[in-house]
Amino acid sequence: MAKTKIPAFKNEEYKDYSLPTERRAMETALAAAKKKLGKKYPLVIGGQKILTQDTISSTNPAHPTSVIGKFSKGTVDHAEKALQVAAETFKTWSKVPYEKRANLLFKAAKIARRRRYEINAWMCLEVGKNWAEADGDTAEGIDFLEYYAREMMRLGGPQPVVQLKGEKDWMEYIPMGVGVVIPPWNFPFAILVGMSSAAIVTGNTVVLKPSSDSPMMGWLFVEIMEEAGLPKGVLNYVTAPGGEVGDHLVNSPVTRFVSFTGSKDVGLRVAQNAATHRPGQKWIKRVVAEMGGKDSIIVAKDADLDSAADGIVASAYGFQGQKCSACSRAIIDQAVYNKMVQKIADRVNALEVGDPALNKRVGPVASARAFKSIQEYIEIGKTEGRVVAGGNTVGDEGYYIAPTVIADIKPNARISQEEIFGPVLALIPVKNFDEAIEVANNTEYGLTGAIYSKSRKNIERAEKEFFVGNLYINRKCTGAMVGAHPFGGFNMSGTDSKAGGHDYLQLFLQAKSIAEKVTPAPKKKPVAKKAAPKKVVGKRK
Repeated sequence: MAKTKIPAFKNEEYKDYSLPTERRAMETALAAAKKKLGKKYPLVIGGQKILTQDTISSTNPAHPTSVIGKFSKGTVDHAEKALQVAAETFKTWSKVPYEKRANLLFKAAKIARRRRYEINAWMCLEVGKNWAEADGDTAEGIDFLEYYAREMMRLGGPQPVVQLKGEKDWMEYIPMGVGVVIPPWNFPFAILVGMSSAAIVTGNTVVLKPSSDSPMMGWLFVEIMEEAGLPKGVLNYVTAPGGEVGDHLVNSPVTRFVSFTGSKDVGLRVAQNAATHRPGQKWIKRVVAEMGGKDSIIVAKDADLDSAADGIVASAYGFQGQKCSACSRAIIDQAVYNKMVQKIADRVNALEVGDPALNKRVGPVASARAFKSIQEYIEIGKTEGRVVAGGNTVGDEGYYIAPTVIADIKPNARISQEEIFGPVLALIPVKNFDEAIEVANNTEYGLTGAIYSKSRKNIERAEKEFFVGNLYINRKCTGAMVGAHPFGGFNMSGTDSKAGGHDYLQLFLQAKSIAEKVTPAPKKKPVAKKAAPKKVVGKRK
């Protein structure tokens, strides 16, 4: 039977909510989700669903008294049980042919595609994404499933190496073991799905500890993988506070690798703890870390100023600036600085703030904790520069902060250096392009960046000297697409994982080289030929 040819990878197309049919589908999904608010959800360990008396409440940042769900509060004992189950399940899952593992991801992608509006709706309610931002998040999760399934088909089986005379030589990638996956709340479906599915398709087993701000997204993924046919114990779901339980998962000698996305401080703690050898630990733990960013867009004096202003505003305020790739600094040549300040301020003042479930452009920030921290940074910014837009909270309910622009910021000011993770943009004037490059590289981060310029010389210089993992030219610095823009940054932005690229799955695999001596077959003795009978010529009998 001929093998089915897998079509080339193609990114999911986004929903067009200007179409009445799409709007109705989203409104229906939101209404259905609201009917399920406040339900209780269990831990899932080895396929067993465990409800605990203590719970973690996930709430709606637009309406903080509205409870999305009550999620069972895992303990260290639950975490240990999950690790042990994952270790036992690894013995069988690691031996499942890679084709079957990849096919399971293809099935999961189909299920997620079918449930797309439902996932979008829960995301709007749980973290405050508007319809388009939620749909982009879900689409990226589907892309990860499709892309990593294909990548496993590429990496599975013997890999070609140089063949030595007298040997049969090859290399193969094998799974690592039990992985702890700790995803963030800001891309609560896409990043969670990408990290988890990469570990699973490569033959590892997973203990998933989702963010306490977005546990519903983890629950939906568990449901999807269960429906796709994932064996029990491969994916174990433990909702718990980060501190004690998170430390136990990272520190355990059972844990082979940790995949983390989050803040710099927590990422460094994870790396430090994982680096410590524990009794009974047979390996050096691998850490795949995606951390913070302080991302800049450079505007050269020859730039298309309207295009630059559009790109800056889209990058700075998409999902309220709560993206590690968000533009938080615009570095602008003084020759066009005043014009750009006005263009940016005008666009920001026109942004509509409101409930993301009603598809307003700018929603609330994700939590009371973020709400407080961002306001503190705005007050710092007021002492360091000039507020030209926003600077205030909005409304009496929900964690709404007006999109804020603070001009005339010095390159080393606090709001120029520290990650705010909210709708706050610093505008920094510079004398020329030399200074722009210098300022762009003056933070401890190196995640994303962009340059607006018509000059080929400026562009080529940025390609060589702008030190970020993802550089964009004459476009916004957010919106990395799976397959096209492998994502991950330098310095304190993490281990440059390049999620959604050709290198990513190898972070969850280890290479094994195999060489077999080939014994030459014994030479056969030549068979002597019988002499042909002589012909008699010239005589008759």
